Amino acid sequence: MREENELLRRRFSELARRSDAQATYTFTDFLGLAEQSLLKTMGRELRGVKTELFGGTDGCERLVARFGSEEELGYTEEYPIACIKAVPKNKKYAEALTHRDYLGAILNLGIERETLGDIAITEEATYIFALSGIADFIISNLTRVRHTDLTLSLSEPPSEALFRTEERKIQVSSERLDAVIARVYSLSRDDAQALFVKRLVFADGREIQSSSYSPKEGEIISVRGHGRFLYIGQVGTTRKGRLNVAVQVYV
Repeated sequence: MREENELLRRRFSELARRSDAQATYTFTDFLGLAEQSLLKTMGRELRGVKTELFGGTDGCERLVARFGSEEELGYTEEYPIACIKAVPKNKKYAEALTHRDYLGAILNLGIERETLGDIAITEEATYIFALSGIADFIISNLTRVRHTDLTLSLSEPPSEALFRTEERKIQVSSERLDAVIARVYSLSRDDAQALFVKRLVFADGREIQSSSYSPKEGEIISVRGHGRFLYIGQVGTTRKGRLNVAVQVYV
């Protein structure tokens, strides 16, 4: 893991150096949470080059990093991300396909995971975010997932939110993140604290190692293996002094 992180640091540093030296934008592949967290710790190693993250639409978890900014370079450049829309050829006989079904079928085409972003499944269609350079290959070759035949095409992300959330109110003794996670995912406090030891908890893509961390309003808390939620914050107290906290859980 340490060697992989060092290689990744060098890669990020090189992209920042190239952006600065050539006065051009540079981009990563799609980054997972741990890779995003590493990037956000690098600071001076990035030579002051502005870095932004985007996954194709609001709410994406897997993101591409862009080095450079309009202020620095004098022009703007879009992220090399394509949105692919997949619909069943015959909706009447279509299966209820899951994220895992789509991901497995795409990877079975020989595509590397880092070229793929989020996969959002709605009632009408599935939207697959991928690097632009691989989009045509996916459209040409992903003709079926399980027993469901598909029609794929390039698309703009829909105007409505792709990632649905469900608002919940929970009661906690404090706004410590381990307490909040335990309530959101119906875990014991010990099991929630173990997630921090296993390095599975992130706030806005930054790894959180302290279970006593107090989340900020508007932060997206990701817990690998469990899901993610938007932390809204305290909305009141009970007569016994416990806190009422609101979250929006991604479903």
